[in-house]
Parts: sequence; C-alpha cells; structure tokens
Amino acid sequence: MPKLLLVDDEDKFRTSLARRLNLRGYETITLDNGTEAVKVVRGDPEIDVVILDRKMPGVSGEQVLKEIKEFRPELQVIFLTGHGSVKSAMEAGRLEAYTYLEKPCDHERLIEVIEAARADKARVMERHEIPNTEKGSFLKWVIGSHNSRPAVIVFGLLIFLGILLIPTPQKMKELLSAPKTGTSQDLHLGYASYNKLKIGESITDYYARTYKLGNEISTENNLSKIYQMTIEQSTFRAKAMLGTLVIAALFWATGAMPVGITALLVGVSMYLLGIMSPDDVAKAYAKDAVIFIFGVLALARVISKTGLDRRIGLLLLGPANSLPRLLFIFLPLMAIACSFISEHALVAFIMPMFMLVYITSTQREGIKKDHALAVIFVLSLCFAANCGGPGSPVAGGRNAVMIGILADYGVAPTFGQWVMYGLPFVPVMALVIGLYFFITMRRKIKVKELDVASIIRQASNKIGPINRKEYITAAVLVGLILLWITTSDTLGMGGPVIMALVVLNIFRILRWKDVAGIHWEVVALYAGACAMGKGLACTGAALYLADAFINVLPEFMSSGTGLAIATSLFTGITTNFMSDGATVSAIGPITVPMAMIADTNPLMIGLATAFASSFAHMLIIGTPNNAIAYAMAKDPVTGEQLVTLADFLKHGTVVLLLSFAVLWFWTFLGYWRWIGF
Repeated sequence: MPKLLLVDDEDKFRTSLARRLNLRGYETITLDNGTEAVKVVRGDPEIDVVILDRKMPGVSGEQVLKEIKEFRPELQVIFLTGHGSVKSAMEAGRLEAYTYLEKPCDHERLIEVIEAARADKARVMERHEIPNTEKGSFLKWVIGSHNSRPAVIVFGLLIFLGILLIPTPQKMKELLSAPKTGTSQDLHLGYASYNKLKIGESITDYYARTYKLGNEISTENNLSKIYQMTIEQSTFRAKAMLGTLVIAALFWATGAMPVGITALLVGVSMYLLGIMSPDDVAKAYAKDAVIFIFGVLALARVISKTGLDRRIGLLLLGPANSLPRLLFIFLPLMAIACSFISEHALVAFIMPMFMLVYITSTQREGIKKDHALAVIFVLSLCFAANCGGPGSPVAGGRNAVMIGILADYGVAPTFGQWVMYGLPFVPVMALVIGLYFFITMRRKIKVKELDVASIIRQASNKIGPINRKEYITAAVLVGLILLWITTSDTLGMGGPVIMALVVLNIFRILRWKDVAGIHWEVVALYAGACAMGKGLACTGAALYLADAFINVLPEFMSSGTGLAIATSLFTGITTNFMSDGATVSAIGPITVPMAMIADTNPLMIGLATAFASSFAHMLIIGTPNNAIAYAMAKDPVTGEQLVTLADFLKHGTVVLLLSFAVLWFWTFLGYWRWIGF
C-alpha cells in the first residue's frame, strides 16, 4: 500500500484529506508541523510521497522541503498551499519539489499528481544514484539494481577470497624468486622493471627494495635499512592483485557498485593488503593519464559552453546528413583523424554534439528516449576512435611505450614505417564498425529521419556569428593539440591540458564552477584502473598472467604470423581490463623477446601487440575514450544514463571479435605479407 505523509496545520483539512486518501487505498501519516515531518521522513524509508503545506507556524514549508531533500533527495514532495505566489512556486522548483498545487485542489487532480510523482521516483533515484529495489522481496534485494547488486558483490568477494586462499602456483613462485642473470634465458624478461633489477636479484627482492616492504633489516653501521620479503609474502601480494583485478572487472561490468566506488575499492585492497605503502598507492592513482582525463572533461565543458562544439561539429559532421553517411563516411574519417590527433580529445569534442543531436531528434519525434540511437552515437564513436590507435606512433601513449621497448632491441620503426604497417587497418575497421551498427540497430531506432549535419548547422546558426570567446578557445585548442603532438614525451598529455585550463581562466572563459561540475566518478575510475595496472606490474602478477597464456599456446602459434595472432589475442583481451598503456608495459617486454627466441621479426610482434592494445571496447576502464563518452552520455534534462556498462559489454564484445578478424585476415594475412618485414 502506498504510504503518504500529509503535513498541514489546518486540522479539519488534514483530517478530511487523509480520510479521502485512505478510501483510495493510500496509507497516510498526518502531522501538523514541519519539524516533526523531517523526523518522520528520516525514520521511515517506506514513505513514497510527501504532501506539504507551505505556510505553517514555526518552520516554513520551503525550509521543511529543503531539509527533506537533504536527507532523502529521491523523496517526491508535492506543495499544496492556499497562500501561493509566483516567487514561492519558483522557490519550490529550485528546491526540487515535484509540483506546486494551490488549494482548493480537485481531488482527482491530486490523485493523478500523486501517482505521477510515484511513477517518476525511479528517474529521480537514478539521477541521484540511489539504488531502486522493489520492496518486500529478499530475492529482488539480493539481485539488486544498477549500482547496488548484493549478490554480485558477495560473489566477487568469494572469488577474491578463493584466489587468496588457493595454494600458490609453482610457476608463480619460480617467476618471483628466480635471480636475474642478464641472459635471454631469464624467466622474468617480461617483468615491467626487468632492466632495473640487479644481477642476482629476483622480482621479490626488487619489489621489497623498491617499495620498502617486507621485513626491515638494519645494516651493520645502522646508517641505512634494507627490506627483505619471503616468497610467501611476495606471492600473497601477487595473488591479491589478481583477485583485485577479477572483482574490479566484475563490478565494473555488472554495475554492482557505482564505478567510482569500485575504483576506490582497488585502493582499499592495495592499502589493506600491503601491496604498496600509502604514499605509493596515492602515486599509483595520480598518473598523468588521470590528470589528462580530468583536464579533457573540464575542457569539453568550456567548448560546449562557448558554442565552439557546434562549429567543430559543423566541420567534422558536414557529410552526415543520414545514418548511412554517418556510419560509412564520418566514422572512417574520424578514425583516421584519431591516428594523428588525440582520439581522447576528439571524443570529448564530438560527444556534446552527438548529445545535442540526440535530444533535438527525440524532441522532434515526440519521444522521451531512443536507446538504439544513443547506442549508435556513443559506441560507434568510441569504437572508431579506439581503432584509430594503430594508424601512427602519435595515436596514443601505448605506441610510445612499444617504440621504447623495440628500441631496446634495435628495431624501433620510423614514423613512416609505423604508418605504412598500421594506417591501412584503420578505415577498413571503421567501415566494419559502421556496418555492424547499421545492420543491428537501424531497425530499432525510433527517430525516423536523422540529419546530424542539419541539426548541428541549425544549432550553430542559433548562436550567431563566432565571438571573441570562441576565437580564444579555438586558439587555445589548436595550441593544445600542437603541444600534444610535439611535447607529449616531455610534458605528457596531462601537462598541456591543465595549462590550457589556466589560460582559459585568465581570459575569464573558464570558471571554477565549470571544473567542479565535471563527472568526477570517471576521473576516479581511470585513476583506479591506473593504480590497478601499477599493482599488477610491480607485484609480478601481470607477468604471471602473460606467462600462463604463453605456455598454453599450441605449436602452430609459437612463431611467425601465428605468434602475432596469439600475442594480439592476449593483448586485446587484457587491454579491456587494464589501461592500454599498462597493458603494453606489462605484455610488450614479454612478446618482443619471445619473437627473438622464436626466430620471428620482433617488429611484427611488437606492432601486433601495440595494435591490439587499442581494442579496449568491452569496458570503460580500458581507455579514456570509453570513460569520457560514458561520462557525457547522460540526458541533460533528467540526468539519466543513456548508455550503460552492459551496452559497452554487449556490443564491445562483438566489436572486439570483429577487430581481431580484421587485424588477422586483412592486416597479418593480407597486406603485411605483401609489404613484408
């Protein structure tokens, strides 16, 4: 039975209305003052709707509404008053009252409003990230809803405990305890910090020495301290990171917790289980990539606020006057552009325009939501941007990492060589992505006519000619892209973008309010992914995963093109659960020496590894593209998430398989054989 709270200081009116509501099937609680109303709301989570008088002795209705929303932001409040005014109605709207009705109010009209408020509660709960679980069912509570799935959380924790408690694999012990000899026979050639290991030092020794973990031992003169760790202590931490990887991936994929909380959970695990010292855990979160994500999100808000996004959209989306043109002309052009310009920045610039087109198109059709259209806009953009990665060395930090690894073996490619081997993959893959979404989604779209270019043009015309703020923002944007291209090896990707934010603030274009309003959960998510990648690498857990995969390879995949296929398969799967840079850092040092041992050109295997690290389509943690698009894919009116984690997992899995097919049959078995190595 729906429960209502009726707050009104007029006894006769309150009693009469409560009786009539009871006859209509509502359970009512009646109060004559606002102070008691706040106490009841805090203590009774079963209340569905509050009917609140505005003018009462003591505490005003507006103050009661404000306090109710502080404690229960999802609770629907209907203002019902005989002392109405335009000003009070505006104040009620500002404080998020559901609606404002004046006495006397028709009883049937009140019932309609109550039911509408109850129906709208789910949307409000989603906007405030409050789990929406049906009452009265333990099973439904256990299954939960988005951001609160107790069954998945318990299942993940059981898996985590299982990984910690199972006997340590002998191979893990060997990898973490073997001393470095400096020869190609070393078991841990693929360890991320192999070059920093001293001769005779094991991964366990290096891990203890570098991160000051294990047993503290004083030297004879007591002037310095050394740290030693037993193999049991070392393998426990490696297993802990494997367990952290599993539960984080599970929670992110299923929405068991809010994505930002799961990102923090990674740090909780690393703190409590002693993976690193508190300072080192904090450093693992504070990567350049995290600063970059933060800066790009803030910059995107500025570009949208000035209207520059509409000008950029008109330039890039000019040919997209129909769905086929969007998928088969715009996507390949977008992917090629992402091979030479930061794909993260392009996604951040284009997403606001896609959201503008989405809202305009659905409003024209008179529909509230078109999930298929949102999926096409967000996911096709993400996947095309991801697949621009193989096109050139400047397409991402992962490529720079691989060039450094290849340079250690004297086979680093030139810029032209990389483009020759990688760029032909890009437009073909983008066309395949466009074909996939055209076949699977075109019949599901509710919007009948889609003319992206026309909507962007109309939006651009509405704001008039380009103004001073747009010119300045455009100049800063061009300068930022040039800095990314020319100085990313020294300033990183985060340094230039925060410089751009400071410059925009100096010109009074960016306000702190714009920065504070970004989607911080995405920043936390990518920080958590970076921290997890660091923990997997330093403990040797990433090395163990890679070694386990390599050892199960069949003989026909142990050299040549077969080895390229195998390494790309492992890299492509792994990059969905770790950041792309961390994936190449962990796997690249293994695959390149493998090629040399297998008498295979190391450039082929290195490029195969780097290319597949771009296939982070399944989860939003694999690449900033996914994280940025997910953060922006929200209805600007309702705040509803238009594309979910499940959408990424579902369609991303298919596109991942298609990416492998194009890479293997078009690239490895196709033009690579014609070009040769």
